[in-house]
Amino acid sequence: MSSFYVENFGCRATQADGAAIEQQFRDRGLDRATRPATAKIVVLNTCAVTASAEQEARAAIRRVRRENPGCEVIITGCYAQRAPQEVAGLSGVSLVVGNSHKHNLAEIALGAKSEKGILDLDGFIPIANLSRTSLDVADRPIPDESDFSKIFVSDIFAHTELLAAPVFDSANERTRPNLKVQDGCNNRCSFCIIPSVRGRSRSLNLREVVEEVNQLVAAGYREVVISGINLGRWGRDLAGKGDDVVSGGRTPPPKLEDLVEAILAETSLEKLRISSVEPMDWTESFIRLMAESPRIAKHAHVPMQSGSDAVLRRMHRKYRPWHYREKIEKIRAAMPAAAIGADVMVGFPGESVTEFEETRRLIEELPLTYLHVFTFSARPGTAAAALPNQVPVNVARERNRILRELGAEKKLAFMRSFVGRGVDAITLNVISEDSDGPWTETLTDNYLKMKLRGRRASNQWVRAQVLDVADGQLLGSAA
Repeated sequence: MSSFYVENFGCRATQADGAAIEQQFRDRGLDRATRPATAKIVVLNTCAVTASAEQEARAAIRRVRRENPGCEVIITGCYAQRAPQEVAGLSGVSLVVGNSHKHNLAEIALGAKSEKGILDLDGFIPIANLSRTSLDVADRPIPDESDFSKIFVSDIFAHTELLAAPVFDSANERTRPNLKVQDGCNNRCSFCIIPSVRGRSRSLNLREVVEEVNQLVAAGYREVVISGINLGRWGRDLAGKGDDVVSGGRTPPPKLEDLVEAILAETSLEKLRISSVEPMDWTESFIRLMAESPRIAKHAHVPMQSGSDAVLRRMHRKYRPWHYREKIEKIRAAMPAAAIGADVMVGFPGESVTEFEETRRLIEELPLTYLHVFTFSARPGTAAAALPNQVPVNVARERNRILRELGAEKKLAFMRSFVGRGVDAITLNVISEDSDGPWTETLTDNYLKMKLRGRRASNQWVRAQVLDVADGQLLGSAA
C-alpha cells in the first residue's frame, strides 16, 4: 500500500486545506507516513504571503529530495498558484497543483485524470519579470516545455469549491480542532497576494458547518476553532441558496453572527473560539453575542496593519485609525478579561518616521494583549510592489523590533493581571517535566498558555488558580 505525507506552511487556512488533502488520500486507500522520508508521495502545501515563505518552500523541496530521493514531490498551495512555471522548474518537483485544483489533488497524483496539465497564465508573473532577489541563485528555475505537462493550475476566480476538513495542531491532536468555514477574499489590499491565489470569498454553508461541529462534539472534542481567510465575510456569498436560511425567519445572505448563533443553538459544543475577524465586521451585536455567551472564548483577533491614516489609505484598507480604536475599546468594555490581538505591518512603502510613530503610539494606547508583527514583503503582481520609497531593510527590521518589544510588554502585563485570579483552561496533549515532576500545558479561555502541576488527561476543561508568571506563561494550580 502506498503512503503519503502532507507538510503545511503558513496560515490556519492552509493547514485546513492540508487536512482535506490528507482525507483525499485516505479515501483512496493510502496510509499516512509518519515523516516525509518514508512516504511514496510528499505534498508540500505552500504559502506565498511573503518572499521568505516561498524561500522556505524551496528549502523544503531540497530537504525532501535529499532525505527521500525516490518519492514523488507535489507542490500545491498559494506559491503553486502564484508562480506555477517557477515552481515546476525547480529541481525535484514532480507535479504542481494550484489552489484551483487542490480539491482533485489525490486524483491527479494517482494518475486518475486523463488530461495533461492545465496552465492559464492570466494574472501570473513571467519568470523573466521577477527580480533576482526574489529567488536564491541556486533555486532559479530554467523554463522548459516539459514542465507544462506537470502543471495543474487554472483561473482561481472561476472556482467555487471550498475544501473543509478539521485540522489539528500536530502537538495537540486530541484537542482544539480548527474548522475552516470560509476561503478567499474580495478585498484588494495593495500589499496582499492572497486574493489572486485563493480567489473570491466563498463560504461553507450553515448546515454543513453545524454538521461538522456536531461530528467533532460526538468525537469528544470540547473546543472548536472556526477560521477563514476573511472570516467576517462568511455567508455574504450564500444569498439565494434555500438551504442556508437561518433561524429566526431571516433570509440570506447570513452573517458570521448567524453562524455563531446556529452553532450555539444546534450543537452542544462547550467552547467555540473565533479566529481573526477584520475591524469592520466587529458589529455591536456581534461583540455583545461574544460577551454574553459563556460558550464563546473571550478572545478577539482584530488585524490593524497600521495606525497611520495615510498608510492605511495606501494599503487600501477599509477603515481608519479612529475606527479601529473605537472597535478595540468596545471589545474591551464588553469583555474586560478578553485577549485582544492584532496583526501589524512595518516598512510599508513610504512609511515615514511620523507614520510609524502613529502606529507605535496607537498600539501603546490601546488595550491590546499581543501582537503579530510582520515586515512588508513586496509580492509580485501587487500594487504595493510598484510603489516608490521602499523602506530600507535595516529600518524596517528596527521598527519590527520596537513593536515586538512593545507587544511583549503588553502581553506580560496582561498575564500578570491574572495572578491570584481563577481562570478556565483546556488541557493540551503536552506534558513537560522538571526536577519536581510533570506539568500539563493548558490554554486558557482567554488565550494564555498555562502550566498546571501534575499529569492530566488532554481535552479537559479545568478551573485553576493563577499562581505566577514564568517563561512567558502562567503557572497555575487546579481548583
